Amino acid sequence: MSELSNKKSSDITEILGSTTTLGTDNRQPSRTVYIWAIIGALILALQVYVWLRWITGPYFERVPTGPSDPPMLMKTILSIWTAGVLIGFPFALYWWIIRPWWRERRITLDGILLVSMGLMFFQDPFLNYLNTWCTYNTWMFNRGSWAPYVPGWNSPEEPGAQVAEPLLMNIPGYAWGVLLITIVVCWFMRKVKSRRPGISNLRLIGVTFAFTFVLDFVMEACMLLPLGLYTYPGAIQSVSFNAGHYYQWPIYEGLMWGAVQAGLACLRFFTDDRGRTIVERGLDEVRGGVVRQQLTRSLAIFAAVSAIFFVFYNVPAQWFGQHADPWPADIQERSYFIGGICGDGTDKPCPDPALPIPRDGSGYINKDGELVLPDGVEVPKIVPFEREN
Repeated sequence: MSELSNKKSSDITEILGSTTTLGTDNRQPSRTVYIWAIIGALILALQVYVWLRWITGPYFERVPTGPSDPPMLMKTILSIWTAGVLIGFPFALYWWIIRPWWRERRITLDGILLVSMGLMFFQDPFLNYLNTWCTYNTWMFNRGSWAPYVPGWNSPEEPGAQVAEPLLMNIPGYAWGVLLITIVVCWFMRKVKSRRPGISNLRLIGVTFAFTFVLDFVMEACMLLPLGLYTYPGAIQSVSFNAGHYYQWPIYEGLMWGAVQAGLACLRFFTDDRGRTIVERGLDEVRGGVVRQQLTRSLAIFAAVSAIFFVFYNVPAQWFGQHADPWPADIQERSYFIGGICGDGTDKPCPDPALPIPRDGSGYINKDGELVLPDGVEVPKIVPFEREN
């Protein structure tokens, strides 16, 4: 059914295309939605596989807080914040999924985005793929992380000593929290468009990106980081706000997440005359009934949401992670930010540019400057050159 039916005028998003006109009935059907749906199905299959291995494996274990206890104010605010996010989750499910289904027997774009953004949470630990430079507060409820089961994962982690995911905060936070922010950004885009009707789409995207950058600064640098939800210990301090503190905020974080948030808003904002996103082209050619059509549509949108997060955030994050600065003492002295992966209580110094970046299963330099190899592993021998007699 058309996404435009029963929409209020204030909810109408930007039109990218026009309705079909006479003389164009012989157009080649678009396969866009099929391609994106296949990509979405593959991503979803990977996520289910990794999550099942995590839940049934040794890494499904709480990462302890350690000897440092977070300040009472930090614990109180994090508890209130988590409770609020959790309480809002069922209301979000009702408002964006159940309510439209009861009224119109259809799944709206926002309902699909709610699920897609919740599943996007799978990529949350990916910024540490090559090197650990972001950690969560392990005082919050966690069951470790699925990161070691991601194909090709490089950063060394152990059960009970790894970057832990705060599940009660992040699952609903990614789902309805990111969707709500996306809706706010779309509202901003409508306001800009109404005041500057002649603005080009490219300029509108640029203004939106500037807005989401500032929005991320307010959300992260001024709220989430000082609250102690997570920290960027490996941030490049020369381009960080509040450098040297546990709440340091790298400017490139705002650029990366600002790009993600702008991308999600553009996906929702720029629709055709039937309220469909750019990845839903060719949806009418999908045969097999409404259920198959909706499934194809949902997988395509999920793939687009995942691609936006991966391309605009997790790909550039690998470069910044490999150029991380030494971890500040303000973070290393707080065990609830370390998760037992390095520092006091271990023989591993925390990541530092003076040390080689260890790989999962490789040797490492201990606190005495000695090379520690895994059991049964020897230093590779040097093979001499072939020389003429």
